[in-house]
Amino acid sequence: MTLLSRTKEMTKKRGLTIEMLAKEIGIAKSGIYQWDKHEPKPSVLDKTATVLGVSTDYLLGRTNQMNSYDSSDKTTDIADDTLIMAFDGKPIPDEEREKLLDYARYIMSQKKEK
Repeated sequence: MTLLSRTKEMTKKRGLTIEMLAKEIGIAKSGIYQWDKHEPKPSVLDKTATVLGVSTDYLLGRTNQMNSYDSSDKTTDIADDTLIMAFDGKPIPDEEREKLLDYARYIMSQKKEK
């Protein structure tokens, strides 16, 4: 699939039109239709991915995972000290990460007591 075809597909899935997408990312509709011939600037590609809720790699056809954080297995062990946590694609600072893990451990200990 090409960048243009993936963009069209995702635009449709999100209930948008190419015109709406173009307005949202700040370019002309005709600019989007040129993507089969000329790849957009990285900033435009990034805005497009953000609006469509997918990764730039997905739009470029480098992966079939819509988001880099997609996974069929989203479970992890909260006892793992190397656990990396993120929210909305941004890493959670270590101090907040520890607070979240402490709370999760507390909840799990309460469940074990019941």
